[in-house]
Amino acid sequence: MTPMATTRVISLSDALFTATSAVTVTGLAVLDTGADLTFFGQVVVTVLIQLGGLGLMTFAVLVFAALGLPVGITGHIYLREDLNQSSMHQLMRLVKTIVKVVVVCEGIGALCLTLAFIPHSGFWQGLWESVFHSVSAFNNAGFSTFPGGLVPFAVHPVVNIVIPVLFIVGGIGYVVISDLFLHRPKHGWSLHTKIMLLGTAILIPMSVGLFAVLEWNNPGTLGAYDSVPARLVISWFQGVTTRTAGFNTTDIAALHDSTALMFISLMLIGGGPTSTAGGIKVTTFVIMILATVAFFRRQTQLHAFGRSIGLEQVLKVMALTAISLILVFLGIFVMTASHDGHFLDISFEVASAFGTVGLSRDYTDDLSGFGRAVIIGIMFLGRVGPLTLGFFLATRTTPRVRYPEGQLHLG
Repeated sequence: MTPMATTRVISLSDALFTATSAVTVTGLAVLDTGADLTFFGQVVVTVLIQLGGLGLMTFAVLVFAALGLPVGITGHIYLREDLNQSSMHQLMRLVKTIVKVVVVCEGIGALCLTLAFIPHSGFWQGLWESVFHSVSAFNNAGFSTFPGGLVPFAVHPVVNIVIPVLFIVGGIGYVVISDLFLHRPKHGWSLHTKIMLLGTAILIPMSVGLFAVLEWNNPGTLGAYDSVPARLVISWFQGVTTRTAGFNTTDIAALHDSTALMFISLMLIGGGPTSTAGGIKVTTFVIMILATVAFFRRQTQLHAFGRSIGLEQVLKVMALTAISLILVFLGIFVMTASHDGHFLDISFEVASAFGTVGLSRDYTDDLSGFGRAVIIGIMFLGRVGPLTLGFFLATRTTPRVRYPEGQLHLG
């Protein structure tokens, strides 16, 4: 809210919404990042995006290490839970890997993006835009300094390669990246890495293909381009960005209702655990599908890639999915009850906030003060994770009595 951060007077609500959207790496915006924020203001947003992408616990460990302070056993336990690690021995090495991956990927991404942004905006402005978009893309934030997003670069080859590579790498998770670089292919990879790669390999072609089929003749999106390659390029970018990154190279408000519904489902799935992405996560979605298939095949044990998946993991998937759906539907209910808007636009906004995606059907500017507060809360819960909320509210008790099994009719 300081004068050196903005080019015009903004309200506390504007500042709080923007800060929350940045630190939760969401990308929903009530301000024009390029026009309403000065260079200093854009730097503040970039720093918040970087901290939010690293994660609170990872950042805390880096601060302790820089100050020479011991993390302690409690800190190790919290970090282990935050990064989904079963062993505390590998935690510090994983944190170092995270920092290396962030610096290398964002640096290379910024250098590559200069090929697109410097010719467009001049040397210094183009250089800054390259750095800003590289940080925003790798952390799956979706913030852009251009008023209409990346629409002016809809068919630019550099943008359509570098930006997706950055948010795909950032979205698969640091654990997967570490596994890919430190172990041999296939046999040396963990079950988590294999499931994450399988889910990503299925979801990307599916989302790209469905977007192309549904929007091919829509004059507001793909139909505006006569060239078949141009339509395919836009389908590629918009298909892969939907689950978490939130960049757009076409008008999201002009999407068919069927495409918007597909986007909602993809935003709720999100990216990978221990990544810069939100949603219930790809691994959760895959385990849920495997558990459903196992039930109909009358299997008493769930397994994948020659490894069994314990009951505790399946219950965790059920809890995560249930809490997420409750939060999303509660958010939609509250928003529809307090706003006179199109139901699909509101549902899209809530799903985008929960999945920390940042795509919008031009509804963010229509939010009231109360609506902004609701979206801020959903963005926060979507970033810290529904299970964190569950663990915070629940207490762990050891059962002292075993009850006889009862008969229950389901379905």
